[in-house]
Amino acid sequence: MLVTDQLHRKVTIPTTPSRIVSLVPSQTELLVSLGLSDSIVGVTKFCVHPPDFRKQKTMVGGTKKVSFEKIEKLNPDFILCNKEENTKEMVEQLETIAPVWVSDIYTIDDVHEMIVSLGEILAVSDRANQLKKSIIEAQNEFNVFIQNRPFKKVAYVIWKNPWMLAGRNTFINDLLALNHFENILGEKSSRYPEVTAETLKQSDLILLSSEPYPFTESDVDELKKALQNEVLLVDGEYFSWYGSRLKDAFDYFKSLH
Repeated sequence: MLVTDQLHRKVTIPTTPSRIVSLVPSQTELLVSLGLSDSIVGVTKFCVHPPDFRKQKTMVGGTKKVSFEKIEKLNPDFILCNKEENTKEMVEQLETIAPVWVSDIYTIDDVHEMIVSLGEILAVSDRANQLKKSIIEAQNEFNVFIQNRPFKKVAYVIWKNPWMLAGRNTFINDLLALNHFENILGEKSSRYPEVTAETLKQSDLILLSSEPYPFTESDVDELKKALQNEVLLVDGEYFSWYGSRLKDAFDYFKSLH
């Protein structure tokens, strides 16, 4: 089977994969949701959903650094990567072990495309299409909920010391826009720029993400006191994990409003 990944790379997959290494936490969760738990042989230390799933599989490293030796010993027939999560050098070396399919996600439409493509590759198209349908239904319901709510200028903070924000050219930004949260960063900003506290003050609302920096309510209190802005701690997984988590994300977004 000759398929195309989201970087428009041609990938040859001889047979339906049955030994999968997933190096993307949100896509590991997606594979489990598609009923493919038994086919997953290797994951990263950040693949925390479902809980304890890592203990049942071989951990091969993180997302930026893996043990190629461990992966090769697993004898995978399919490796799942992501352009942002994993490096180009990793993908090139992994290709010497097994076919590598790379996702590239900026919008919910990209997520739909990924789900359908993986459904076809992994012979679970019915489940994949049903999941896509569930996500679309949840989003449509949320669009009705949000349509008359006001827009707010938002800073979505992913790191501290230095402060770093999610820019416009990100999947996070697509979900912010759905929530009527207007990113304070301009179109030409980098994906995750460093900013000063003065930049944060330009927003109506500061969102502190629970990942990758583990912000807590104490950070919320500290920033409120320092800047006198409205500050809210948000679950970063609902804003940045693409895949089956989106099905429940819209109910979470409602709770923020």
